[in-house]
Amino acid sequence: MDTSLTNSTIENGNAGDPGTSRFPLRRLAPLVVLVAGLGIVLALDLDRFLTFDALKENRDLLTSWVARNGLLAAVAFIAVYAAAIAVSVPGAAILTMTSGFLFGAVVGTLCAVTGATIGAVIVFAAARTAVGDLLKAKAGPRLKKMEAGFRENAFSYLLTLRLIPIFPFWLINLAPAFLGVPILIFFAATFIGIIPGGFVYALVGAGLGSIFDRGESFSVSSVLTPELMVAFAGLGLFSLLPVAYKKFKSLVRDNEKTDP
Repeated sequence: MDTSLTNSTIENGNAGDPGTSRFPLRRLAPLVVLVAGLGIVLALDLDRFLTFDALKENRDLLTSWVARNGLLAAVAFIAVYAAAIAVSVPGAAILTMTSGFLFGAVVGTLCAVTGATIGAVIVFAAARTAVGDLLKAKAGPRLKKMEAGFRENAFSYLLTLRLIPIFPFWLINLAPAFLGVPILIFFAATFIGIIPGGFVYALVGAGLGSIFDRGESFSVSSVLTPELMVAFAGLGLFSLLPVAYKKFKSLVRDNEKTDP
């Protein structure tokens, strides 16, 4: 058997069809690593630490460790937060409140937003590396048109999706990777867009100590009041103003061209 022909077939797909090529499985490695990480977390039941009961039980240990280590503690927390987001472990809201509890509202917000953004960029980059090009190659005209429209106003659209917490955080990390969004725009829109929500959760977290002392129960759902959701929606709509302005200018130009 001609080994060169065999190798060529493996690399390029069917030797009788030179127009096709096999998908290189090595490109899936980043996603496989992230999925494996999530599997390890769930198998070891590590997500049990992302609860208010766990925070209450370990509060003295955590606060003393932060007091002793200062900046190192903040860096370690950012790394843990980024890893949790990268493997899509549920509990980002609790992590953000923990950040506020440990570091205060302002520094806690900065730590949480930084960690969440790093984790989101890791997921985005892994998804784009793994299947982004393949999906774009297989996309039909309608999807390509939607992709072009999204890219044109990517920052505003992403900012809106981040400001209004309707869709899961992990989904917003993945979808832009398949729509050709530049990584710097993804990074900026994510970092800026999660600051308001991050501050709210960190501010609540900064007051958890008194809630624990009183022995009161607490849940994440109690933070997202209807009034707060309306405020987030308002911010989201405000972020769409540049898109609306572009559409308005385009309509005006089209009308001017059609006028006799």
